[in-house]
Amino acid sequence: MDQLIQFVADKTGLGADKAKEAVDAVLSFIKEKLPAPIAEQIDSLLSGEGAGDLLEKGKEMLGGLFEET
Repeated sequence: MDQLIQFVADKTGLGADKAKEAVDAVLSFIKEKLPAPIAEQIDSLLSGEGAGDLLEKGKEMLGGLFEET
């Protein structure tokens, strides 16, 4: 999860504390909208139990949304 927080901080210019708050808020919102088994998988990925790099997978799923222009 630290990687995701750092990514948000880097992309937004927010400090680490504010970036963590933003990440926590978005993840809470997403997990509330998903079925429980899928929400649990998000927790597993963020805790490092999932395979691969979560940040890279997220970038792939979101396409060019985070690409610099």
